[in-house]
Amino acid sequence: MSTRLSTAIRIGDAARAILRKTRTFPDWGFGHYSDLSESNHIGVEPMLLALSMELALKAWFVFDYDNPQLAKSHDLIKLFERLKPESQAKLDAEFKRSVVPYHRNSLFVDYNIRHMLYQHKDAFIDWRYLHEPTKTVRFDFGAFEATLEMVLREFQKRYRIEPVTTLGR
Repeated sequence: MSTRLSTAIRIGDAARAILRKTRTFPDWGFGHYSDLSESNHIGVEPMLLALSMELALKAWFVFDYDNPQLAKSHDLIKLFERLKPESQAKLDAEFKRSVVPYHRNSLFVDYNIRHMLYQHKDAFIDWRYLHEPTKTVRFDFGAFEATLEMVLREFQKRYRIEPVTTLGR
């Protein structure tokens, strides 16, 4: 296995592990906890989801360019725009097919992955410093998590080898 592929897969696996961890947090919204200690993940979850997306996009970057020198940025839209145009187009098409029907955004006529990533572009930094005023107004958990799942699923398709089937069997 090439260094490029193994590095990209390790980064993608880390992104997937962070996503799995965030799913262990309780599902209730703020104010719905019987014990306030159950709400201590508020603010941590958006930060971790943003970190997971960052790693997922960096895995694509490594795979696209055979360059283990990752982009040194937390800005999700900048990371996305550094991908090869073919990768951007593939992710945007899959976003429109699998995310938009379930997570519409009435602010955009042609809602695409760039809009979603731009809206959350600094989420890792903004939610990491929850105690400081930020420009982040909201975090759309549903659309963001669905997009993250889609990016990871499409990345996995890039290197997963499907079993060869024999005709007539």
